[in-house]
Amino acid sequence: MKTMTRRELIVATGVGVGAWAMKPLTVNAAGDDNGVSRAAASIHQEPLINASPQRVYRALLSRSQFDRISGLSEAMQGSEMQKRLAQHPSQIGQREGEVFALFGGYITGRHIRLIPNSLIVQAWRAESWDPEEFSIARFELKASDSGTRIVFDHTGFPSAEADHLAAGWHGNYWNPLVKILT
Repeated sequence: MKTMTRRELIVATGVGVGAWAMKPLTVNAAGDDNGVSRAAASIHQEPLINASPQRVYRALLSRSQFDRISGLSEAMQGSEMQKRLAQHPSQIGQREGEVFALFGGYITGRHIRLIPNSLIVQAWRAESWDPEEFSIARFELKASDSGTRIVFDHTGFPSAEADHLAAGWHGNYWNPLVKILT
């Protein structure tokens, strides 16, 4: 898979191009002479959800179902976060190129690729990141005897966020998803 420059990502997602978009997505901190980084952080998880790929896909792209996920998530616990969620319910476009805003607007981005009941690829960012920082979140839904295995990969995020994000996918996505679908 080719690493996209910020310009390529922005053009592909239609977010808009500014001077900042020319910077590469990854920093070549420990790279070779070809500019290949061997130190980039990434997350790979494979949660198993006891529901069909169709139900999982719908839950991840349905505003009402995602609001239920948000309400059960670790991040939205506490009165201030619940208030934020009530004031800013999830917004989720249904087509490639459309935007989404989740968890009271704290997570925003754009759908890059949608294959119904099979694949969701998003340019994804947290509100606390620098405005030009977007990562790629990829959810591949694979039917199994026990339901759906989500082959999940998250790349291109600020490396200092790796541990927080890895735990966050469990507490804010997988655990609540299990609760609402099983």
